[in-house]
Amino acid sequence: MDEKIPFKNLHSREYSGHKKKVHSVAWNCIGTKLASGSVDQTARIWHIEPHGHGKVKDIELKGHTDSVDQLCWDPKHADLIATASGDKTVRLWDARSGKCSQQAELSGENINITYKPDGIHVAVGNRDDELTILDVRKFKPIHRRKFNYEVNEIAWNMTGEMFFLTTGNGTVEVLSYPSLRPLDTLMAHTAGCYCIAIDPVGRYFVVGSADSLVSLWDISEMLCVRTFTKLEWPVRTISFNYTGDLIASASEDLFIDISCHEQC
Repeated sequence: MDEKIPFKNLHSREYSGHKKKVHSVAWNCIGTKLASGSVDQTARIWHIEPHGHGKVKDIELKGHTDSVDQLCWDPKHADLIATASGDKTVRLWDARSGKCSQQAELSGENINITYKPDGIHVAVGNRDDELTILDVRKFKPIHRRKFNYEVNEIAWNMTGEMFFLTTGNGTVEVLSYPSLRPLDTLMAHTAGCYCIAIDPVGRYFVVGSADSLVSLWDISEMLCVRTFTKLEWPVRTISFNYTGDLIASASEDLFIDISCHEQC
C-alpha cells in the first residue's frame, strides 16, 4: 500500500535568487529546467539535477522593466521560454544563453501567457481583459480580442482546436480555434474562476475558483465529474503532472493539495 503514496519520500531543496516575490514557476518539456518569474523584473532558469547537492546553476533573464507575472516553456523545445510582463512586452528567451531572441510590444500590462501545444502560437492576456495571439515564427500579433468580462487564465486543449478562458463571472468560456467563435459557456463556480489546467492526455481539465473549490471536467462531454474541497481559500494556481494522474492546487492555505487519479 505504501508504494502508492505520491511523494512519500519527500526531499526538499530551496533555491534562492530573486529579490522579491515569485509569481510564476514552470518546468520545461523534458523536466530538466525550472523557470521562475518575479516581481523583481527578472526570470531565472534553474538547472535541476534530481540527486545533485552541489551549487545549483542558474541563469538570470534580464530586460523587463516591470514584474514578470507569468512564463511558459515552448512545448516542443526544452530551451525556449516566453515571459509576460507588466511592462507591456512579451519576450522569447534562449534558456542556454539567457539572451532575449524576440520581443513584442503589446497594448496593456500582461498578466498571463500560454503556448499552443504545437509550439507555433502564444496567447497573452492583459489587465484590460484583452487577448493577443502571437505567431512565434515572426513574433507578430495575428489575433486581438477584447472581452467585456474579467478574463483570468487562458489555455488551449491538447489538439489546439479549443481555447478556454476562466472568468470573473464564475464561468469557463470555450472558444473554437483559430476563429475564436464561442462554443460553450460552462457555469463552473459560484464565484470567479481564477485558474485552469488541461490534462496532458486530453481527457480532463480542472478549474480553480474564488469559492475555494477545484472542479474536474470531462473535456469531451463538457461535464463536471467531481469537485475537490480540501482548500479553504481562493484557489490561485493549479497543475496536472505529465501523466495526468496528479492534480496540484494551491491557495493561501499553508499547504498544497495533491489529488490522485483512482489508478494511483
